[in-house]
Amino acid sequence: MKLTILGFWGGYPTKNSGTSSYLLETENYHLLIDVGSASLIALEDHLDPLQLDAVILSHYHYDHIADLGVLQFTRQLKRMKNNLERAPMFPIYGHQGDNENFKRLTMDTVSEGIAYDEGQKLYIGPFEIQFMRTLHPVECYAMRIVEIKTGKILVYTADSGYLPDFVTFSKEADVLLADTNFFNGMENHRVHMSAAEVGRIAKEADVKKVILTHLPQVGDLELLKAQVINETPKTEIILAEKDLVIEI
Repeated sequence: MKLTILGFWGGYPTKNSGTSSYLLETENYHLLIDVGSASLIALEDHLDPLQLDAVILSHYHYDHIADLGVLQFTRQLKRMKNNLERAPMFPIYGHQGDNENFKRLTMDTVSEGIAYDEGQKLYIGPFEIQFMRTLHPVECYAMRIVEIKTGKILVYTADSGYLPDFVTFSKEADVLLADTNFFNGMENHRVHMSAAEVGRIAKEADVKKVILTHLPQVGDLELLKAQVINETPKTEIILAEKDLVIEI
């Protein structure tokens, strides 16, 4: 499995990098996880958007869906390189807790919105996905994504305050892609996690590698990383950055 970071800032893009969006690939299958601001341009450096097989969304805050509409327009208007046909219909997975935004996932001849459910496993191409509702002002879901062929595990916390259930949900993950929007001192927040909280999850869940994402635009990110390491010194900790590629 290969994970490519397309965007990683929380809330808004800055410094020529965008907000949450991640490309997960294996067996020539291309799954886009969230579609934040500036993600479409970043995607083009790695993959023609017409080659995407599916999109899955954690929730409908703009920093996670800002480029969804232009992705749909790209699929509608851009033609395949070797012919004049548009890309085939493709699925966009999201929850139905916000029906207005869920309806926008379907675009005639372009995309079909497909609902996922927290209590059921979802199978998309070579992936098995489980969901966990997070602590956030709007309905939002973390994802535990398993590559069926190898058993490799990617856990994406999406946006969330700390929840003890993250330990079980992240158990023995190969990679934890974790919302780390706050420096220490902001524990028990109802929107995002602090560095110490992410480190605690990684240690207790025996996670192999952590990628810190949904990062703050202000502050020393090396300090943020050090605060995570302080909680789990034996775990590999990486700061997300645009175009970072991780083999899982």
